[in-house]
Amino acid sequence: MKPSVLHIYKDYYPPVVGGIEKTINLMCEGVKDDYEVRVLIASRGVRLSAHRYECNGVKIYESPSLGRMSSAPVCPAFPLLLKKLKSDILHFHFPNPTGEISYLLARPRGKVVVTYHSDIVRQKRALRFYRPWIHRFLRLADIILPTSPNYIEHSEFLQQYKDKCEVMPLGIDLNQFKLTERVKEESAKIRKSISRPIVLFIGVLRYYKGLKFLIEAMTSVPACLIIIGSGPEETSLRQLCARLGVNDKVVFTGEVSDEEKVCYLYASDIFCLPSHLPSEAYGISQIEAMACGVPVVSTALDTGVPFVNKDGESGIIVPPANPRALADAINSLLADEPRRLRLGKQAQQRAHRLFDARQMISHLKQIYHTLLTKS
Repeated sequence: MKPSVLHIYKDYYPPVVGGIEKTINLMCEGVKDDYEVRVLIASRGVRLSAHRYECNGVKIYESPSLGRMSSAPVCPAFPLLLKKLKSDILHFHFPNPTGEISYLLARPRGKVVVTYHSDIVRQKRALRFYRPWIHRFLRLADIILPTSPNYIEHSEFLQQYKDKCEVMPLGIDLNQFKLTERVKEESAKIRKSISRPIVLFIGVLRYYKGLKFLIEAMTSVPACLIIIGSGPEETSLRQLCARLGVNDKVVFTGEVSDEEKVCYLYASDIFCLPSHLPSEAYGISQIEAMACGVPVVSTALDTGVPFVNKDGESGIIVPPANPRALADAINSLLADEPRRLRLGKQAQQRAHRLFDARQMISHLKQIYHTLLTKS
């Protein structure tokens, strides 16, 4: 009989598109031949009864929910389900107060693995009350997996648990980013339709993405900025473009398919992740660009962002919230094609060396095996 693993978070991909959700999906798909894999999440809307379904051989359990408060699901039944779904390994994805508090209340058996995606950044008032719970939870963890060494050094919580931390970089399925003949044809069409250098951004249009600084930078950049994605900031960003007079230099595509995204990446000269707040914990979109040989301009946050994009190797790191620095970095790459191509090639090599999902899965299997053999 296979040992069992239960992943605990608030959402799962599909249908929710997000970096953490996609990572959990990759982890589940990657180990399901060796482990019985299940996922415990919260209902997206108000639901008064539990719901179970299966996604490509992975069993998904949705806890009843009364809605969400500060993005945390309100699920009174979550502790009961957590205890009922007996598992050899409980794999938590932090931060998720619903899951962490449920564990402390239910105290189910099983080895506790914590992938530490980010600190709690925005809910500072709530953090004053939640901080003791976090410490209790992390003290009980068997192993903590920060996604970059940066987090061990800069997180106020991980500083106290260095002895149980083991860095495990997140990865992507690099096979999805190959340059096929169709991608070549479609990316050429995109370049022809734009007829000038392309700077690309991909992501949800959220408050911490720093897009207002990138749009300001475009006033002095002789290129077209393509913004792929949608989100709560879209209206204000469009208004900013109009005020700055850059409507002819900024294109909002909205959501695109995964295949279209790859075509846009190969059509681009530079990828930019201008996030200015530490809510941007890692920046998987950087890896996607690097996998396509596109150099990255991103920011010097105290998170995994500058770990993924290494300054001088795969791109350029600039201070956050600084339109002039963004413009200077982008313009320097546009003006120096040999350097731009060299950084793009090195970016692709770095993606394959460090951020291949197969390496992440292999590492995860080793961790699971070590924990279970210690039992």
